[in-house]
Amino acid sequence: MASTVSDRPGYGQLLRTPGAWTFLLPGFAARQPFAMLTIGIVLLVQHTTGSYGSAGAVAAVSGVSMALFAPQSGRLADRFGQRAVLVPGVLVHGAAVGTLTALALADAPLWALFLAAVPTGASIPQVGPMVRARWAALLGAAPGRPASPLMSTAAAFESVTDEFTFVIGPVLATALCTGVHPAAGLVAEAALTLLGGVLFAAQRSTQPAPNGAATASEPHRSALTVPGVRVLAITFLGIGSVFGGMQVSLTAFSEEIGRPGVNGLLYGVFAAGNMLAGIACGAVAWKISPRRRLVVGYVALTLTASGLWAVHSVPLLAGLGLLVGLCIAPALISGYTLVEALVPASARTEAFTWLTGAVALGQAAAVTVAGQLADAHGASIGFVVPLAGTALALVTLLALRSRLTPRAPGRTVARGIGHREPVTVD
Repeated sequence: MASTVSDRPGYGQLLRTPGAWTFLLPGFAARQPFAMLTIGIVLLVQHTTGSYGSAGAVAAVSGVSMALFAPQSGRLADRFGQRAVLVPGVLVHGAAVGTLTALALADAPLWALFLAAVPTGASIPQVGPMVRARWAALLGAAPGRPASPLMSTAAAFESVTDEFTFVIGPVLATALCTGVHPAAGLVAEAALTLLGGVLFAAQRSTQPAPNGAATASEPHRSALTVPGVRVLAITFLGIGSVFGGMQVSLTAFSEEIGRPGVNGLLYGVFAAGNMLAGIACGAVAWKISPRRRLVVGYVALTLTASGLWAVHSVPLLAGLGLLVGLCIAPALISGYTLVEALVPASARTEAFTWLTGAVALGQAAAVTVAGQLADAHGASIGFVVPLAGTALALVTLLALRSRLTPRAPGRTVARGIGHREPVTVD
């Protein structure tokens, strides 16, 4: 009998998952500061130093620090539980942001701001990966229970939530910094991190069971030991290069044509494409595997990014930016969906943080390189960064895509006639 509408994977069915709302609302509040931090640092440091270069450098140090330390936070969360990591983490982050703010307002030397930016980035709570891990715990495969078809819908929902966060967060931080005080954006970021993080950590019933009881014979193994996670991390580095390259190059393009105000419109169209594609991906009952969707989506992303450098008009750039945004969400969602099949439950939070960190690292590198290229050769050359980043990642993805196939569980096969001993094969 054909399935009914209520049986089909969809957002309504996803949000009716028992316990979902207990972590979704505080999780949304707790991840909002993640999108406020970079712009908050840039606006405060630029105000106190008068230099966008210095402000961008401090923000980049924070971003790289987050990318390097996030996987360790995820690994600790898998081992000891999310609450055990999140509560002290938000306290450290609040103190680090307060220190960085005080140093900036006191006109401290740049090296001191760099030092303060390291713990600020390292202590950013990884709420997004933790929410994804909770979805995987609620919907993923377990003894006697197959994985829910809602896993792809959950990945799409989280992608849309992340994008929505990056629409609201920078606007809120900018309004506070320009309308209240240059430090108000970072103060609000620290307060939201503390409040949202504590509320999220209090939801114990939905957090994945910690894996702290590993023995010497079964030690804790990093999610990065899974070959597929390494391939996905490289793939997500390319996606990060798109975000970073677009941010810088769109700003440079707007200034070149003498219309700086159009930058927000162009980036908003790009972000809208990402959100729309994410919503659509979650509403579709896919019949092809996440690996194939990732490959197809990444090829499309590379092709659309390849034309950015040649566009010199606002309408054409907006249209192509929309297409680029439409191609990002399918790749991100497919990658996050693959984690559930590739990585054991005991290491999923760490795996999600490796991917999130890869995006941040790719974004930080792209911002630096695209900025230098745009300064030296113009905005059009800055758009080469998304092309180069996605092309290199695509080559890696195509060459190593076999590592994204989940290993089938061992099964017993009789060899020859019945009197022979069965052997276990993959």
